[in-house]
Amino acid sequence: QMQLVESGGGLVQAGDSLRLSCAASGGTASSFFMGWFRQAPGKVREFVAIIMANGVSTDYANSVKGRFTISRDNVKNTVYLQMNSLKPEDTAIYYCAASTGWARLKAHIGDYWGQGTQVTVSS
Repeated sequence: QMQLVESGGGLVQAGDSLRLSCAASGGTASSFFMGWFRQAPGKVREFVAIIMANGVSTDYANSVKGRFTISRDNVKNTVYLQMNSLKPEDTAIYYCAASTGWARLKAHIGDYWGQGTQVTVSS
């Protein structure tokens, strides 16, 4: 049973950057499509970014395109989310997830989910 643990969240000011990490253990993350999602208070969880198992292709929500970058290091079994030019509306709990399919993951159907890391952006 693979476990995912997110880290790197925190309190920052608008315009700052953060890098989130999602470390996988108990399994081989390189076999999975990996994604980041977020949920703000009182809102539904939304898709943020996704990366193929081999890291070749990525996709992003329109709201973060050009500001966020998803990457992965399959040797370290870790996925990253580099977040630049942060805005107050990026405030949310960020979750990583693993899935056996691209479409499945974008549809929020993850085989494994992390517990989340809080990102708070002040104005």
